[in-house]
Amino acid sequence: MAPSPVQQVLAALAPMLGERISRNDSIRTQHSHGEGWMRASLPEAVLFAHTTQEVSAILARCHAHRVPVVPFGAGTSLEGHVTPPPGAVSINLSHMTRILQVNPDDLDCRVEAGVTRQALNAQLRDMGLFFPVDPGGEATIGGMCATRASGTAAVRYGTMRENVMGLRAVMADGRIVDTGGRVRKSATGYDLTGLLVGSEGTLGIITEIQLRLHGIPETMAAAVCQFPTLGDAVRTAVAIMQMGIPIGRLELMDDVQMDACIQYSRLEGYRKLTTLFFEFQGSPASVREQVQIVEELAGDNGGLGFAWSESQEERTRLWKARHAAYWAGLAYRPGCQPLATDAIVPISALTELMIGVKEDIRRSGLCAPIVGHVGDGNFHTLILVPPEDGAYARALDLDRRIVRRALALGGSCSGEHGIGSGKMEFMQAEHGAPALDVMRAIRHALDPRNILNPGKLLPPVLD
Repeated sequence: MAPSPVQQVLAALAPMLGERISRNDSIRTQHSHGEGWMRASLPEAVLFAHTTQEVSAILARCHAHRVPVVPFGAGTSLEGHVTPPPGAVSINLSHMTRILQVNPDDLDCRVEAGVTRQALNAQLRDMGLFFPVDPGGEATIGGMCATRASGTAAVRYGTMRENVMGLRAVMADGRIVDTGGRVRKSATGYDLTGLLVGSEGTLGIITEIQLRLHGIPETMAAAVCQFPTLGDAVRTAVAIMQMGIPIGRLELMDDVQMDACIQYSRLEGYRKLTTLFFEFQGSPASVREQVQIVEELAGDNGGLGFAWSESQEERTRLWKARHAAYWAGLAYRPGCQPLATDAIVPISALTELMIGVKEDIRRSGLCAPIVGHVGDGNFHTLILVPPEDGAYARALDLDRRIVRRALALGGSCSGEHGIGSGKMEFMQAEHGAPALDVMRAIRHALDPRNILNPGKLLPPVLD
């Protein structure tokens, strides 16, 4: 019996990778899913790459034998990005952890795809620099590029799109391509960097990233304010942005999410009310001015006690609780499965959207805490699906209602989690058939054999 395509690929790569080819069931299971609700699917094998050249060799062999390939970093994605299709192999890039270059005078650096934000910032701290994109978990920089991640600091510093200056990526046939560079602007050729950032591993596998860095602010202060209603809190956030206050972070937890975080993170002294978390950055004088203006705005919208502090310990405690919101939600209803939503609208429409979604949740009968990067119009609900007949269908219906509301208000089905397989059904409604045809043409031109993360991002053409 002739060897299968996967067997031929593994045999050809064995001299180079050796024991870094794994068909161990536990390792395959680890690479069968991310953190989202989608069903798992085992890869045929997991290949651990250490260099761009190894990724190139792997893709060249997979291309020749038409074997699907799924890149894998930390496995923290929520929309099924890393779940392999049948007959696929996973390429694990988490061992590519070198910080290749730091240029303090130019505020940039170059890292391999497996470096995490936390590891990078630990090295940059003594230079007075940091990388600001903060999705919360232990995501890798390569994965953050692939999904165009953002997070709590995007309101001031932007998303991965604004903070990636260039890339090294491996194309489907094994070619190595360098995009962008170290200059702050360029008017030469197509923007290949922008094309690859957010492509979710469907156009190439990113192995190195040139990143924009920022100076650590002279002064940082954290503040918290609770509100009687969700609408009061959202109106405060919108007013802050419309006034152009250069706030560092602006996050919201509704009453349900706050209840979960009070229990999970032991946040003493807070009530089960919708809460805004703020971070102010700048000179001591500018921080005090920002705090004063925001406190007045919060008071005008019914804010109940505005408390702020420059203490590093207090800031760390508050943001640790915010970043633990996902896990707090899971612990809030043991036995439930999570379905995370990710809607975004222009900030002027945010109050209408979030109040409408809160009513949709009430009508669904499901528990769904809300947490939001409200400074840029983005928020999530964590729908907690109980193990009972019909609950999953109700959760999907709630998700679709949220997306329909966002699209009707000029928004998007995903502000930061990406599409993967979980959000594909909304792509035509958001972009239209002609735009999807152009996207498919680009994908086919770069990956004519459809081996790069197939079944993700772009919905199939329906007959």
